[in-house]
Amino acid sequence: MTRFSDLSEFTAIPAVSSLCLAPDGTWLAAVVQSVSADSTKFRTSIWRIDAGHAPAARLTRSAEGEAGPAFLPDGSLLFVSKRPEAAASGAKEAENGKPALWLLPAGGGEARRIAAPPGGVSSIVTARSAPRYLAAGPAFEGTSGPDEDAARRQARADAGVSAILHEAGPVRYWDHDLGPDCLRLLTAEPADDASAPVLRDLTPEPGRALDEQAFCLSPDGSVAVTGWQVPEKAGGTRAELAVIDVATGQRRTLLGASGADFADPAISPDGRQVVAIRSEHDSYQRPGDVTLVTAALTGSDEAQPRDLLAGFDRRPLSVAWAPDSRMVYFTADDNGRCPVFAVRIGTGEVERVTTDDAAYQSLCPAADGRALYALRASVSEPPAAVRIEVSQQPGTAWGEPVGLPGPGGQLQVPGRVEEVTAPAADGATIRGWLVLPDGASAQSRAPLVLWVHGGPVMSWNSWSWRWNPWLMAARGYAVLLPDPALSTGYGQDFISRGHGTWGDKPFTDVMAITDAVTAREDIDQDRTAMMGGSFGGYMANWIAGHTTRFSAIVSHAGVWALDQMLGTTDNPPFWYRMFGRPDTEPERYLAWSPHLHAEQIGTPVLIIHGDRDYRVPVSEALRMHADLSALGKRARFLYFPDENHWILKPGDVRVWYETVFAFLAENVLGETWHRPDLL
Repeated sequence: MTRFSDLSEFTAIPAVSSLCLAPDGTWLAAVVQSVSADSTKFRTSIWRIDAGHAPAARLTRSAEGEAGPAFLPDGSLLFVSKRPEAAASGAKEAENGKPALWLLPAGGGEARRIAAPPGGVSSIVTARSAPRYLAAGPAFEGTSGPDEDAARRQARADAGVSAILHEAGPVRYWDHDLGPDCLRLLTAEPADDASAPVLRDLTPEPGRALDEQAFCLSPDGSVAVTGWQVPEKAGGTRAELAVIDVATGQRRTLLGASGADFADPAISPDGRQVVAIRSEHDSYQRPGDVTLVTAALTGSDEAQPRDLLAGFDRRPLSVAWAPDSRMVYFTADDNGRCPVFAVRIGTGEVERVTTDDAAYQSLCPAADGRALYALRASVSEPPAAVRIEVSQQPGTAWGEPVGLPGPGGQLQVPGRVEEVTAPAADGATIRGWLVLPDGASAQSRAPLVLWVHGGPVMSWNSWSWRWNPWLMAARGYAVLLPDPALSTGYGQDFISRGHGTWGDKPFTDVMAITDAVTAREDIDQDRTAMMGGSFGGYMANWIAGHTTRFSAIVSHAGVWALDQMLGTTDNPPFWYRMFGRPDTEPERYLAWSPHLHAEQIGTPVLIIHGDRDYRVPVSEALRMHADLSALGKRARFLYFPDENHWILKPGDVRVWYETVFAFLAENVLGETWHRPDLL
């Protein structure tokens, strides 16, 4: 028995999601997700992870949770929370339900609330060497200051108005509406006494420019660099980088190009350069490429970006400056891993920092230049903090990652993982991970679940709390996690193999590696199932109409009718660039839409969807269920009225897996259908 045998035990495992290194380098503030006291929600808290060997310690404990830690130069810690403020009398102040900004003193003690704008605070950044921070908080258009914004909110509440008027651009994002208020950037210097600092608005009328954009501060706090969305033709947008003078609020464009987004800016420790991720927009002909660029921060005109990764055929995912400003660390998917790389600014030379079978994120270089801290994970290991000794000279060895004590301890998985490959019809090599349950052998062959990842431009290379193969392994299943065409980590040409033709090479790649795995002596080729979410859900729907080799298919948040989904998703222009418009370029819709093959479906299908999914709207599941029911096909529909693209509540997570397990047991193992007790 392991913690994967019991779903309640599994959902109770603490999950580390991000790190932030203290200025003195002695400890890291980690955001850790755990189950709430009543077991109905996941909450996050902030933990202290020692840079040496001391045990991890929890720093915050409110029922509402805390997130977004950011250090000020003196070691005090800012964070965001909805926790109530305690008044001097001990009574609780009236709260507006919005997240506020809190400060935990460097020497310890009780945190105090330092800013609570009417619309709340969504994220914060701090300056490296000055006591200044920048916060993102929503406010209503046409309001100036917190009093006017609060009055507008109250007036809408009194009138019972929830309507949102959109005049351009996207109206939703993944799982939430955009508006009726708009994000603004607010700045302040923490007060010396206990009085709350006054937040100053740097972006009084941004419109929707700051939606889902990252921002940063220069080391001295004098300059902010932020993503800034601007409209493009046909309702689309692109993200530029804007420089804002913190003293005056004057804004200018630093980087911008038609048909490209600049994201995740970071200012060098010497304050002279900005590094950012540049992503070309997809076109009908090819997928856009992704690279790292740098630009000089000084000057008054738009900068000319320099490509740091020319000739490096991998897509950067995250970035962090080395303290000497001569090198940039970044992560990128690579052959089923996500290593740390380093690129030297002067030469453009790229070195691979980590060489293990792991995926890294949340990079935190130490100020003394001697170490790099990060979260390390793999298919069989959840994220945990590690320290990596930095190579001091080009070409010399980097240190091996050394684990730091974290919350929850180590997990024992119920099996093992192997790397598998297979040749595709066009000669490409298709690789993936095969999770095998304990005891799988030629004498005890395991049933197989093929699990296709979402994205589709991503890779199975890390731990997943939401799509966890070890829960299957604990119940005796082997799980195949393939990276077919469109997957990252194999170069731009590998992505291009499936661009705009989702049912072609992505499908044949998946089937080729499935054929290779089911030929193994420890796999039972007569007991197989297929499942996937998002793009994996599309692939589930496509496979259902093109083969009957699987005994069961599970489709979570899957695309069913391409023309319908691309018109109702949260950002139609993004998809139109790849597939064209169905009225003028119908070819790809007619060639690759799963709903056109409903008649051929002969496998039992479990359809799963959340009503608040705006990326793949629930209309896909509703139509699929209606179509299959009308044709007399065997289909069940697990519907979550208050979940989105992901299933995020502990109880719903348990019910999701219980239903999937029962469905697979019935159709793959031949057991009697057992409806989950809470359904």
